[in-house]
Amino acid sequence: MSSAKAVMVLGTTSGAGKSWLATALCRYYARQGLKVAPFKAQNMSNNARVVPGLNARMGEIGSAQYFQALAARRTPEVRMNPVLLKPEKDTASQVIVMGEVDSELTHTPWRERSEKLWQRAKPALHALMAENDVVVIEGAGSPAEINLHSSDYVNMRTALEAQAACLLVSDIDRGGAFAHLYGTHQLLPAPERALIQGFVLNRFRGDASLLAPGPEQLQALTGVPTVAVLPMWRGHGLPEEDGVFDDRPSGGAGLQIAIVAYPRLSNLDEFQPLRSLPGVRLSWARSLAELSGADWIILPGSKAVAADLAWLRAQGLDLVIAQHAAAGKPLLGICGGLQMLGESLLDPHQLDGNAPGLGLLPLVTQFEREKLLRPSQLRFGPLSGRWAALSEIQTQGYEIHHGRTVQHPSLAPACVTLHNDAGEAIGWQAGSVLGCYAHGLFEQAPVMQALFGTQVASLDSVFEGLADYIDTHFKAGVLMGLLQSKKDRS
Repeated sequence: MSSAKAVMVLGTTSGAGKSWLATALCRYYARQGLKVAPFKAQNMSNNARVVPGLNARMGEIGSAQYFQALAARRTPEVRMNPVLLKPEKDTASQVIVMGEVDSELTHTPWRERSEKLWQRAKPALHALMAENDVVVIEGAGSPAEINLHSSDYVNMRTALEAQAACLLVSDIDRGGAFAHLYGTHQLLPAPERALIQGFVLNRFRGDASLLAPGPEQLQALTGVPTVAVLPMWRGHGLPEEDGVFDDRPSGGAGLQIAIVAYPRLSNLDEFQPLRSLPGVRLSWARSLAELSGADWIILPGSKAVAADLAWLRAQGLDLVIAQHAAAGKPLLGICGGLQMLGESLLDPHQLDGNAPGLGLLPLVTQFEREKLLRPSQLRFGPLSGRWAALSEIQTQGYEIHHGRTVQHPSLAPACVTLHNDAGEAIGWQAGSVLGCYAHGLFEQAPVMQALFGTQVASLDSVFEGLADYIDTHFKAGVLMGLLQSKKDRS
Protein backbone atom coordinates (compact mmCIF):
# COMPACT_ATOMS: atom_id res chain seq x y z
CA MET A 1 0.00 0.00 0.00
CA SER A 2 2.75 2.43 1.04
CA SER A 3 5.42 2.91 3.67
CA ALA A 4 2.97 4.63 6.00
CA LYS A 5 2.42 3.10 9.43
CA ALA A 6 -1.06 2.47 10.75
CA VAL A 7 -2.03 2.49 14.41
CA MET A 8 -5.56 1.30 15.16
CA VAL A 9 -7.68 1.76 18.27
CA LEU A 10 -10.20 -1.03 18.88
CA GLY A 11 -12.65 -1.31 21.77
CA THR A 12 -14.13 -4.22 23.66
CA THR A 13 -17.46 -2.32 23.66
CA SER A 14 -19.00 0.86 22.36
CA GLY A 15 -18.07 3.75 24.60
CA ALA A 16 -14.82 2.18 25.75
CA GLY A 17 -12.83 5.28 24.77
CA LYS A 18 -11.77 4.63 21.17
CA SER A 19 -12.50 8.11 19.81
CA TRP A 20 -10.83 9.85 22.74
CA LEU A 21 -7.67 7.77 22.44
CA ALA A 22 -7.51 8.04 18.65
CA THR A 23 -7.71 11.83 18.94
CA ALA A 24 -4.91 11.85 21.50
CA LEU A 25 -2.75 9.67 19.25
CA CYS A 26 -3.30 12.01 16.31
CA ARG A 27 -1.88 14.94 18.26
CA TYR A 28 0.87 12.84 19.88
CA TYR A 29 2.25 11.65 16.53
CA ALA A 30 1.82 15.09 14.94
CA ARG A 31 3.98 16.50 17.75
CA GLN A 32 6.76 14.12 16.67
CA GLY A 33 6.93 15.96 13.33
CA LEU A 34 5.05 13.23 11.45
CA LYS A 35 2.35 13.76 8.84
CA VAL A 36 -0.74 12.19 10.38
CA ALA A 37 -4.29 11.52 9.19
CA PRO A 38 -7.24 9.87 10.95
CA PHE A 39 -9.44 7.21 9.37
CA LYS A 40 -12.63 5.40 10.27
CA ALA A 41 -14.07 3.24 7.51
CA GLN A 42 -17.62 3.62 8.78
CA ASN A 43 -19.03 5.71 11.57
CA MET A 44 -22.59 5.59 12.92
CA SER A 45 -23.52 8.91 14.45
CA ASN A 46 -25.85 11.85 14.10
CA ASN A 47 -22.98 14.10 15.15
CA ALA A 48 -21.57 15.30 11.82
CA ARG A 49 -19.47 18.15 10.47
CA VAL A 50 -19.30 19.84 7.08
CA VAL A 51 -15.95 19.37 5.32
CA PRO A 52 -14.49 19.57 1.79
CA GLY A 53 -15.84 16.76 -0.36
CA LEU A 54 -15.58 15.55 -3.93
CA ASN A 55 -15.67 17.66 -7.09
CA ALA A 56 -15.44 20.96 -5.21
CA ARG A 57 -18.60 20.19 -3.25
CA MET A 58 -19.01 20.06 0.50
CA GLY A 59 -19.60 16.77 2.30
CA GLU A 60 -20.11 15.51 5.84
CA ILE A 61 -18.18 13.19 8.13
CA GLY A 62 -18.56 12.05 11.72
CA SER A 63 -17.58 14.66 14.28
CA ALA A 64 -15.02 12.32 15.86
CA GLN A 65 -12.94 12.20 12.65
CA TYR A 66 -13.35 15.97 12.26
CA PHE A 67 -11.77 16.53 15.68
CA GLN A 68 -9.13 13.87 15.03
CA ALA A 69 -8.10 15.68 11.86
CA LEU A 70 -7.76 18.96 13.73
CA ALA A 71 -5.73 17.16 16.39
CA ALA A 72 -3.45 15.87 13.62
CA ARG A 73 -3.12 19.49 12.39
CA ARG A 74 -4.84 18.58 9.13
CA THR A 75 -7.83 19.93 7.23
CA PRO A 76 -10.74 17.49 7.76
CA GLU A 77 -12.02 15.86 4.55
CA VAL A 78 -14.38 13.10 3.47
CA ARG A 79 -11.74 10.39 2.93
CA MET A 80 -11.13 10.34 6.67
CA ASN A 81 -14.62 8.89 7.22
CA PRO A 82 -15.76 7.54 3.84
CA VAL A 83 -18.98 5.98 5.18
CA LEU A 84 -21.26 7.68 7.69
CA LEU A 85 -24.52 6.13 8.87
CA LYS A 86 -26.99 8.60 10.38
CA PRO A 87 -29.72 6.75 12.31
CA GLU A 88 -33.23 7.92 11.47
CA LYS A 89 -35.01 5.24 13.50
CA ASP A 90 -34.04 2.05 15.32
CA THR A 91 -34.09 -0.02 12.12
CA ALA A 92 -32.94 2.44 9.44
CA SER A 93 -30.08 4.85 8.77
CA GLN A 94 -29.25 7.34 6.07
CA VAL A 95 -26.10 6.18 4.26
CA ILE A 96 -23.54 8.84 3.38
CA VAL A 97 -20.64 7.79 1.16
CA MET A 98 -17.67 10.10 0.62
CA GLY A 99 -19.65 12.90 2.18
CA GLU A 100 -22.85 12.58 0.13
CA VAL A 101 -26.15 10.80 0.67
CA ASP A 102 -26.41 7.56 -1.33
CA SER A 103 -30.12 6.87 -1.70
CA GLU A 104 -29.63 3.45 -3.30
CA LEU A 105 -27.43 2.14 -0.49
CA THR A 106 -29.69 3.74 2.10
CA HIS A 107 -32.47 1.40 0.95
CA THR A 108 -30.23 -1.67 0.52
CA PRO A 109 -30.44 -4.34 3.27
CA TRP A 110 -27.52 -4.08 5.70
CA ARG A 111 -25.79 -7.37 4.93
CA GLU A 112 -26.05 -6.78 1.19
CA ARG A 113 -24.57 -3.31 1.31
CA SER A 114 -21.61 -4.09 3.55
CA GLU A 115 -19.33 -5.39 0.80
CA LYS A 116 -20.31 -2.52 -1.49
CA LEU A 117 -19.45 -0.02 1.22
CA TRP A 118 -16.07 -1.64 1.84
CA GLN A 119 -15.21 -1.27 -1.82
CA ARG A 120 -16.00 2.44 -1.50
CA ALA A 121 -14.09 2.88 1.76
CA LYS A 122 -10.95 0.92 0.87
CA PRO A 123 -9.59 3.35 -1.76
CA ALA A 124 -9.80 6.18 0.78
CA LEU A 125 -7.67 4.15 3.20
CA HIS A 126 -5.11 3.40 0.49
CA ALA A 127 -4.92 7.06 -0.50
CA LEU A 128 -4.37 8.25 3.07
CA MET A 129 -1.73 5.57 3.62
CA ALA A 130 0.07 6.73 0.50
CA GLU A 131 0.07 10.39 1.52
CA ASN A 132 0.99 10.24 5.20
CA ASP A 133 3.60 8.96 7.63
CA VAL A 134 1.00 7.69 10.10
CA VAL A 135 -2.68 6.87 9.79
CA VAL A 136 -4.53 6.60 13.09
CA ILE A 137 -7.51 4.31 12.56
CA GLU A 138 -10.55 4.03 14.80
CA GLY A 139 -12.62 0.88 14.97
CA ALA A 140 -16.33 0.63 15.76
CA GLY A 141 -18.11 -1.13 18.60
CA SER A 142 -16.33 -4.44 19.19
CA PRO A 143 -14.25 -6.36 16.61
CA ALA A 144 -15.40 -9.69 18.08
CA GLU A 145 -19.13 -9.66 17.32
CA ILE A 146 -19.03 -13.15 15.82
CA ASN A 147 -22.51 -12.84 14.30
CA LEU A 148 -21.29 -9.83 12.29
CA HIS A 149 -17.64 -10.73 11.73
CA SER A 150 -18.01 -11.91 8.13
CA SER A 151 -19.47 -8.58 7.02
CA ASP A 152 -17.65 -6.24 9.42
CA TYR A 153 -15.20 -4.16 7.40
CA VAL A 154 -14.73 -1.37 9.98
CA ASN A 155 -12.58 -3.34 12.41
CA MET A 156 -10.29 -6.25 11.55
CA ARG A 157 -10.75 -6.14 7.79
CA THR A 158 -9.46 -2.58 7.88
CA ALA A 159 -6.72 -3.60 10.33
CA LEU A 160 -5.54 -6.38 8.01
CA GLU A 161 -5.70 -4.13 4.97
CA ALA A 162 -3.47 -1.56 6.68
CA GLN A 163 -1.42 -4.11 8.68
CA ALA A 164 -2.14 -1.88 11.62
CA ALA A 165 -0.60 -2.13 15.07
CA CYS A 166 -3.75 -2.44 17.18
CA LEU A 167 -4.54 -1.29 20.70
CA LEU A 168 -7.55 -2.88 22.39
CA VAL A 169 -9.29 -0.61 24.92
CA SER A 170 -11.66 -1.60 27.71
CA ASP A 171 -13.62 0.60 30.13
CA ILE A 172 -12.60 -0.77 33.52
CA ASP A 173 -15.05 1.53 35.31
CA ARG A 174 -17.90 -0.62 34.00
CA GLY A 175 -16.40 -3.82 35.40
CA GLY A 176 -15.38 -7.02 33.64
CA ALA A 177 -12.46 -5.41 31.81
CA PHE A 178 -10.12 -8.43 31.95
CA ALA A 179 -12.87 -10.74 30.71
CA HIS A 180 -13.71 -8.29 27.92
CA LEU A 181 -10.10 -8.09 26.81
CA TYR A 182 -9.47 -11.84 27.00
CA GLY A 183 -12.77 -12.77 25.35
CA THR A 184 -12.35 -10.27 22.53
CA HIS A 185 -8.79 -11.44 21.87
CA GLN A 186 -9.74 -15.13 21.86
CA LEU A 187 -12.74 -14.72 19.56
CA LEU A 188 -10.58 -13.23 16.81
CA PRO A 189 -9.01 -15.52 14.19
CA ALA A 190 -5.26 -16.02 14.65
CA PRO A 191 -4.12 -13.61 11.89
CA GLU A 192 -6.22 -10.88 13.49
CA ARG A 193 -5.09 -11.65 17.04
CA ALA A 194 -1.53 -11.21 15.83
CA LEU A 195 -2.22 -7.53 15.15
CA ILE A 196 -3.15 -6.77 18.77
CA GLN A 197 -0.05 -5.13 20.26
CA GLY A 198 -1.37 -3.86 23.57
CA PHE A 199 -4.28 -3.73 25.98
CA VAL A 200 -5.42 -0.40 27.47
CA LEU A 201 -7.46 -0.12 30.67
CA ASN A 202 -9.43 3.12 30.47
CA ARG A 203 -11.26 5.12 33.16
CA PHE A 204 -9.52 3.53 36.12
CA ARG A 205 -10.24 4.88 39.59
CA GLY A 206 -8.03 4.01 42.54
CA ASP A 207 -4.58 2.59 43.18
CA ALA A 208 -3.22 1.00 39.99
CA SER A 209 -1.01 -1.35 42.00
CA LEU A 210 -4.16 -3.17 43.09
CA LEU A 211 -4.65 -4.39 39.51
CA ALA A 212 -1.85 -6.92 39.99
CA PRO A 213 -1.62 -9.73 39.12
CA GLY A 214 -4.40 -9.20 36.55
CA PRO A 215 -2.32 -7.64 33.74
CA GLU A 216 0.44 -10.22 34.19
CA GLN A 217 -2.02 -13.13 34.10
CA LEU A 218 -3.72 -11.65 31.04
CA GLN A 219 -0.38 -11.40 29.24
CA ALA A 220 0.42 -15.01 30.16
CA LEU A 221 -2.88 -16.10 28.61
CA THR A 222 -2.70 -13.97 25.46
CA GLY A 223 0.88 -12.88 24.94
CA VAL A 224 -0.33 -9.26 24.86
CA PRO A 225 0.94 -6.74 27.43
CA THR A 226 -1.19 -4.12 29.15
CA VAL A 227 0.54 -0.98 27.90
CA ALA A 228 -1.46 1.70 29.72
CA VAL A 229 -3.77 2.24 32.66
CA LEU A 230 -5.57 5.52 32.03
CA PRO A 231 -7.07 7.17 35.13
CA MET A 232 -10.63 8.47 35.01
CA TRP A 233 -10.57 11.94 33.44
CA ARG A 234 -13.95 13.57 32.91
CA GLY A 235 -12.74 17.08 32.20
CA HIS A 236 -10.55 16.51 29.16
CA GLY A 237 -12.76 18.80 27.06
CA LEU A 238 -13.37 16.56 24.04
CA PRO A 239 -17.03 16.00 23.10
CA GLU A 240 -18.42 12.52 23.61
CA GLU A 241 -18.65 10.55 20.35
CA ASP A 242 -22.16 9.35 21.18
CA GLY A 243 -23.66 12.58 22.45
CA VAL A 244 -25.26 12.04 25.85
CA PHE A 245 -23.22 8.96 26.79
CA ASP A 246 -22.14 10.94 29.85
CA ASP A 247 -25.47 12.61 30.57
CA ARG A 248 -24.97 13.58 34.19
CA PRO A 249 -25.50 17.31 34.78
CA SER A 250 -22.30 19.33 34.68
CA GLY A 251 -21.50 22.06 37.16
CA GLY A 252 -23.32 22.98 40.34
CA ALA A 253 -25.55 25.87 41.28
CA GLY A 254 -25.77 28.77 38.85
CA LEU A 255 -27.34 29.27 35.44
CA GLN A 256 -29.45 26.20 34.63
CA ILE A 257 -29.33 25.26 30.91
CA ALA A 258 -31.46 22.29 29.84
CA ILE A 259 -31.04 20.67 26.42
CA VAL A 260 -34.07 18.65 25.33
CA ALA A 261 -32.78 15.13 24.66
CA TYR A 262 -35.28 13.74 22.16
CA PRO A 263 -34.60 10.30 20.65
CA ARG A 264 -32.94 11.41 17.38
CA LEU A 265 -31.14 14.51 18.57
CA SER A 266 -28.03 15.40 16.58
CA ASN A 267 -24.87 17.51 16.59
CA LEU A 268 -24.58 17.40 20.37
CA ASP A 269 -20.81 17.83 20.20
CA GLU A 270 -21.38 21.56 19.66
CA PHE A 271 -22.54 21.91 23.28
CA GLN A 272 -19.31 20.62 24.81
CA PRO A 273 -18.06 24.17 25.58
CA LEU A 274 -21.11 24.75 27.78
CA ARG A 275 -20.12 21.79 29.98
CA SER A 276 -16.90 23.58 30.90
CA LEU A 277 -18.39 26.97 31.83
CA PRO A 278 -18.01 28.08 35.43
CA GLY A 279 -21.33 28.96 37.01
CA VAL A 280 -23.35 26.92 34.47
CA ARG A 281 -25.21 23.69 35.15
CA LEU A 282 -25.88 21.85 31.87
CA SER A 283 -28.35 18.96 31.79
CA TRP A 284 -30.12 16.76 29.24
CA ALA A 285 -33.90 16.83 29.73
CA ARG A 286 -36.26 14.00 28.86
CA SER A 287 -39.01 14.61 31.42
CA LEU A 288 -41.11 17.42 32.86
CA ALA A 289 -39.12 17.35 36.08
CA GLU A 290 -35.80 17.68 34.25
CA LEU A 291 -37.03 20.60 32.13
CA SER A 292 -39.02 22.56 34.70
CA GLY A 293 -37.13 25.32 36.43
CA ALA A 294 -34.47 25.74 33.73
CA ASP A 295 -33.17 29.27 33.13
CA TRP A 296 -32.47 28.43 29.49
CA ILE A 297 -33.97 25.75 27.26
CA ILE A 298 -32.22 24.60 24.09
CA LEU A 299 -33.88 22.55 21.34
CA PRO A 300 -30.92 20.96 19.51
CA GLY A 301 -30.71 19.49 16.03
CA SER A 302 -32.65 16.37 15.09
CA LYS A 303 -32.31 13.67 12.44
CA ALA A 304 -36.09 13.07 12.53
CA VAL A 305 -37.72 16.39 13.30
CA ALA A 306 -41.39 15.41 12.98
CA ALA A 307 -40.90 12.22 15.00
CA ASP A 308 -38.91 13.98 17.71
CA LEU A 309 -41.54 16.73 17.87
CA ALA A 310 -44.22 14.07 18.34
CA TRP A 311 -42.13 12.52 21.14
CA LEU A 312 -41.70 15.93 22.77
CA ARG A 313 -45.47 16.42 22.78
CA ALA A 314 -46.10 12.92 24.11
CA GLN A 315 -43.92 13.74 27.13
CA GLY A 316 -45.82 16.97 27.74
CA LEU A 317 -42.65 18.99 27.21
CA ASP A 318 -44.35 21.31 24.70
CA LEU A 319 -46.39 22.86 27.52
CA VAL A 320 -43.31 23.52 29.66
CA ILE A 321 -41.51 25.03 26.67
CA ALA A 322 -44.47 27.31 25.90
CA GLN A 323 -44.66 28.42 29.54
CA HIS A 324 -40.92 29.05 29.57
CA ALA A 325 -41.20 31.32 26.51
CA ALA A 326 -44.27 33.10 27.90
CA ALA A 327 -42.29 33.90 31.04
CA GLY A 328 -39.67 35.64 28.89
CA LYS A 329 -36.94 33.11 29.60
CA PRO A 330 -34.36 32.39 26.87
CA LEU A 331 -35.36 29.63 24.45
CA LEU A 332 -32.97 28.65 21.66
CA GLY A 333 -33.66 26.31 18.74
CA ILE A 334 -30.83 25.16 16.48
CA CYS A 335 -31.50 23.63 13.05
CA GLY A 336 -34.15 20.95 13.75
CA GLY A 337 -34.94 22.81 16.98
CA LEU A 338 -35.55 25.97 14.96
CA GLN A 339 -37.90 24.05 12.66
CA MET A 340 -39.88 22.76 15.66
CA LEU A 341 -40.35 26.31 16.96
CA GLY A 342 -42.20 27.38 13.81
CA GLU A 343 -45.84 27.05 12.84
CA SER A 344 -45.61 23.98 10.62
CA LEU A 345 -43.42 21.38 8.94
CA LEU A 346 -44.23 20.54 5.32
CA ASP A 347 -42.83 17.40 3.71
CA PRO A 348 -43.90 17.04 0.06
CA HIS A 349 -41.12 14.51 -0.65
CA GLN A 350 -41.85 12.28 2.37
CA LEU A 351 -38.38 12.79 3.82
CA ASP A 352 -39.25 13.58 7.42
CA GLY A 353 -42.99 14.06 7.96
CA ASN A 354 -45.66 16.76 8.11
CA ALA A 355 -46.44 18.22 11.51
CA PRO A 356 -47.71 21.32 13.28
CA GLY A 357 -44.90 23.20 15.01
CA LEU A 358 -44.79 24.65 18.49
CA GLY A 359 -45.99 28.00 17.17
CA LEU A 360 -43.38 30.07 19.00
CA LEU A 361 -41.87 31.59 15.85
CA PRO A 362 -43.98 32.73 12.84
CA LEU A 363 -42.11 30.47 10.40
CA VAL A 364 -42.85 27.62 8.01
CA THR A 365 -40.34 24.92 7.07
CA GLN A 366 -40.48 22.75 3.95
CA PHE A 367 -38.18 19.77 3.58
CA GLU A 368 -36.38 19.59 0.22
CA ARG A 369 -34.76 16.55 -1.40
CA GLU A 370 -31.32 18.13 -1.55
CA LYS A 371 -29.46 18.42 1.74
CA LEU A 372 -27.74 21.75 2.24
CA LEU A 373 -24.14 21.49 3.50
CA ARG A 374 -21.90 24.48 3.95
CA PRO A 375 -19.53 26.23 6.33
CA SER A 376 -20.85 29.73 6.93
CA GLN A 377 -19.51 33.10 7.84
CA LEU A 378 -22.20 34.56 10.07
CA ARG A 379 -23.37 38.06 10.86
CA PHE A 380 -25.83 38.83 13.62
CA GLY A 381 -28.11 41.83 13.21
CA PRO A 382 -29.84 43.69 16.03
CA LEU A 383 -31.26 41.48 18.78
CA SER A 384 -33.20 42.33 21.92
CA GLY A 385 -33.66 41.13 25.46
CA ARG A 386 -31.41 38.32 26.71
CA TRP A 387 -30.03 37.87 23.20
CA ALA A 388 -29.05 41.53 22.73
CA ALA A 389 -25.41 40.76 23.57
CA LEU A 390 -25.11 38.95 20.21
CA SER A 391 -26.01 42.07 18.23
CA GLU A 392 -23.66 42.84 15.32
CA ILE A 393 -21.28 39.98 16.13
CA GLN A 394 -19.51 38.39 13.17
CA THR A 395 -18.47 34.78 13.60
CA GLN A 396 -18.63 31.39 11.87
CA GLY A 397 -20.44 28.05 11.99
CA TYR A 398 -21.85 25.43 9.67
CA GLU A 399 -25.21 24.44 8.16
CA ILE A 400 -26.47 20.93 7.52
CA HIS A 401 -30.20 20.54 6.84
CA HIS A 402 -32.92 19.50 4.39
CA GLY A 403 -35.40 22.11 5.57
CA ARG A 404 -35.86 25.56 4.04
CA THR A 405 -37.52 28.02 6.42
CA VAL A 406 -39.42 31.19 5.57
CA GLN A 407 -41.68 33.70 7.27
CA HIS A 408 -45.34 32.62 7.60
CA PRO A 409 -47.25 34.87 5.17
CA SER A 410 -50.26 35.42 7.45
CA LEU A 411 -48.50 36.21 10.73
CA ALA A 412 -46.64 39.20 12.08
CA PRO A 413 -43.02 38.78 11.04
CA ALA A 414 -40.25 37.68 13.33
CA CYS A 415 -37.11 39.77 13.51
CA VAL A 416 -34.41 38.43 11.18
CA THR A 417 -31.34 38.25 13.38
CA LEU A 418 -28.74 36.19 11.52
CA HIS A 419 -27.44 36.03 7.95
CA ASN A 420 -24.86 33.76 6.35
CA ASP A 421 -22.22 34.91 3.89
CA ALA A 422 -24.64 34.25 1.01
CA GLY A 423 -26.87 36.95 2.50
CA GLU A 424 -29.61 34.47 3.39
CA ALA A 425 -31.68 34.81 6.54
CA ILE A 426 -30.91 31.82 8.80
CA GLY A 427 -31.91 33.18 12.22
CA TRP A 428 -35.07 34.75 13.68
CA GLN A 429 -36.16 36.17 17.04
CA ALA A 430 -39.56 36.74 18.63
CA GLY A 431 -39.42 37.89 22.24
CA SER A 432 -37.16 35.57 24.22
CA VAL A 433 -37.28 32.90 21.49
CA LEU A 434 -34.33 32.64 19.10
CA GLY A 435 -33.98 30.08 16.32
CA CYS A 436 -31.17 29.62 13.82
CA TYR A 437 -29.70 27.16 11.33
CA ALA A 438 -26.09 27.79 12.37
CA HIS A 439 -24.37 24.97 14.25
CA GLY A 440 -21.20 25.54 16.22
CA LEU A 441 -22.00 28.92 17.77
CA PHE A 442 -20.89 27.88 21.26
CA GLU A 443 -17.49 26.95 19.84
CA GLN A 444 -16.88 30.58 18.84
CA ALA A 445 -15.05 32.87 21.26
CA PRO A 446 -17.05 36.03 20.39
CA VAL A 447 -20.35 34.24 21.09
CA MET A 448 -19.18 32.79 24.41
CA GLN A 449 -17.79 36.14 25.49
CA ALA A 450 -21.02 37.95 24.58
CA LEU A 451 -23.40 35.48 26.22
CA PHE A 452 -21.39 34.39 29.26
CA GLY A 453 -18.59 36.91 29.63
CA THR A 454 -15.95 34.21 29.58
CA GLN A 455 -13.88 31.93 27.39
CA VAL A 456 -13.37 28.19 27.41
CA ALA A 457 -10.28 26.19 26.54
CA SER A 458 -9.41 26.24 22.86
CA LEU A 459 -9.60 23.01 20.92
CA ASP A 460 -5.88 23.13 20.36
CA SER A 461 -5.22 23.24 24.09
CA VAL A 462 -7.61 20.29 24.53
CA PHE A 463 -5.62 18.29 21.96
CA GLU A 464 -2.35 19.18 23.66
CA GLY A 465 -3.77 18.03 26.98
CA LEU A 466 -4.82 14.70 25.48
CA ALA A 467 -1.37 14.10 24.00
CA ASP A 468 0.30 14.99 27.30
CA TYR A 469 -2.01 12.56 29.10
CA ILE A 470 -1.18 9.52 27.01
CA ASP A 471 2.51 10.46 26.97
CA THR A 472 2.38 10.30 30.77
CA HIS A 473 0.32 7.15 31.21
CA PHE A 474 1.53 4.83 28.44
CA LYS A 475 4.60 2.77 29.20
CA ALA A 476 7.78 4.35 27.91
CA GLY A 477 8.53 3.64 24.26
CA VAL A 478 5.19 1.99 23.48
CA LEU A 479 3.65 4.72 21.34
CA MET A 480 6.63 5.15 19.06
CA GLY A 481 7.20 1.40 19.11
CA LEU A 482 3.80 0.93 17.44
CA LEU A 483 5.28 2.58 14.35
CA GLN A 484 7.96 -0.08 13.94
CA SER A 485 7.50 -2.77 11.34
CA LYS A 486 5.81 -5.97 12.42
CA LYS A 487 9.15 -7.76 12.17
CA ASP A 488 10.90 -5.18 14.35
CA ARG A 489 8.08 -5.22 16.93
CA SER A 490 8.40 -8.97 17.29
